[in-house]
Amino acid sequence: MLQNSLEKFLDSCRESGKKIVFTNGVFDILHVGHVTYLEKAAEHGDVLIVGVNDDDSVRRLNKGPERPINPEDARAKIIASLKSVDHAVIFGEDTPYELIQLIQPDVLVKGGDYDPDCTDGSDKRYMVGSDVVRAKGGTVASIPLVEGFSTTGIVSKMRAAK
Repeated sequence: MLQNSLEKFLDSCRESGKKIVFTNGVFDILHVGHVTYLEKAAEHGDVLIVGVNDDDSVRRLNKGPERPINPEDARAKIIASLKSVDHAVIFGEDTPYELIQLIQPDVLVKGGDYDPDCTDGSDKRYMVGSDVVRAKGGTVASIPLVEGFSTTGIVSKMRAAK
């Protein structure tokens, strides 16, 4: 179930005709790739909602034994504080599918490692929730990744520096 404040916010956005954009991620150690990605995602509409994986779902994603480094509340607060982000919401499922069904965004955005044209749910490039967005006449887009920036890369550098 959506947080009451998010539900009211979305209702207000829809009443005023704003285009709602949704994306999601772990956002464990915020870096320029994340910030650039979120800025570009925001350009696809009027309001950007970001789903942030909770700690348990990050562990299930097998990002590494030490992940997440930052707890979910901290990661969501940092994401929500960015100028390009209007609201961050923590979700605990393995994918944001249920959250996308609840939010019903007009635009779904993911990084360049996802293919907006892929319709095969078993393909790792498939954008979860794209069927929901398309069914309501929305659009699905991907944004090129910023080369040389990843949380995994940062963690590797930190390990090598020990």
